[in-house]
Amino acid sequence: MKKPRISIHWFRRDLRLEDNHGLFRALSEHGDVLPLFIFDTNILDRLEDKADRRVDFIHRTLSEMRERIQSAGGALLVEIGAPEAVWARLMDRFEITAVTANHDHEPYALERDTRIGAMLEEKGIPFTTYKDISIFERNEVLKDDGGPYTVFTPYMRKWRSLFRPEMLDPFPSESSLSRFWRTPELDLPTLEIIGFERTDLVVPRKTLTDSLLADYQENRNIPALDGTSRMSTHLRFGTVSVRELFRRSMAKSTTYTNELIWREFFMQVLWHFPHPERAFKPAYDNIPWRADEAGFKAWCEGRTGYPLVDAGMRELNATGLMHNRVRMVVASFLTKHLLIDWRWGEAYFAQKLLDLELSSNNGGWQWASGSGCDAAPYFRVFNPKLQQERFDPELNYVKNWVPEYGSANYAPPLVVHEMARKRAIETYKLGLADRTGKIEPQQQLFN
Repeated sequence: MKKPRISIHWFRRDLRLEDNHGLFRALSEHGDVLPLFIFDTNILDRLEDKADRRVDFIHRTLSEMRERIQSAGGALLVEIGAPEAVWARLMDRFEITAVTANHDHEPYALERDTRIGAMLEEKGIPFTTYKDISIFERNEVLKDDGGPYTVFTPYMRKWRSLFRPEMLDPFPSESSLSRFWRTPELDLPTLEIIGFERTDLVVPRKTLTDSLLADYQENRNIPALDGTSRMSTHLRFGTVSVRELFRRSMAKSTTYTNELIWREFFMQVLWHFPHPERAFKPAYDNIPWRADEAGFKAWCEGRTGYPLVDAGMRELNATGLMHNRVRMVVASFLTKHLLIDWRWGEAYFAQKLLDLELSSNNGGWQWASGSGCDAAPYFRVFNPKLQQERFDPELNYVKNWVPEYGSANYAPPLVVHEMARKRAIETYKLGLADRTGKIEPQQQLFN
């Protein structure tokens, strides 16, 4: 029996039909496109909690995409398994003329695409990927000497000097949906078949309003206000176009635009230095972290006795998200007040965050601990009490997440701030000292 002759667009971090670069290329250059998503068991098998909000988010998004693709006469193919096994089945089932996808820069994704690309090449099938999740990527923003940036401000300046408005022109993939392969409806596997459960997920909004951007600089640090964009989850899974967000923000908010550029900064750092398990500054792997499992458990559960820290951790556990300012405070508290390895906190966030991006999560944790590029100096220790007094003075955020605060039921502080600050600075000094006992110069640590 003759195999159907098709091309395939492989959805990964680009779960949308609008302004999708790789999908646009597939529909305009190949046609008879079968859209594909793979629930990758190499990733899913590592998730211990089967009520994972991220898997639920992906499943709900695919359900919406499937309806739109069907209304255009096509069908969405959703497979479960290791990518190599899935692609072997697809090559047996179809005569595949071309495969498109969009870039992913994380180490596992790069290894996966290399393996799949080799499989397809062996069969004479072209596999082409496109830039879609960022404006600049990989080697596109470099120092004058050709090296990568490890400090944000000069990176941001070079980014802006290289930027051209046409880089934000959309790829109108939504205008060619009639070029999907015409085939009967395909079933979407249930979450139960995939091995997961429906969750209490509340999908973040997708709208970025002019009023939010106008007030962003003033409101973004106030956790009780609805002052942040809440676009991080949509950026992570590509349910919005990064080009659209830049188009909206560039004329309205330099601060918000810089936040988007920070994301690309961390992406290019991971691309150039694909060793997220190590401290970016090697000296920081010598810090004698405390293996305080009880303290770590209290931090995870929001029982540290510091209300802003506890509110943030409870928000994370309850929603999969946490306010940006509070993320810095809770990360500083774990690494400085409790002297617990930043990798413990990074791993916990990786379990819980709905908007998890390896580059941003790793970059943020190393920034907080002092070990990363352009990081806060080791002697900068956030005072969580002063942070609460400054950014949540009326306790609106705290009382929303820690209703027992102020009562006898609230946990006593795990540590006294002044003592913890002094201990942190002394411990860091000890870990960063060379064999002569001399601290490495700050200009070398933070260049």
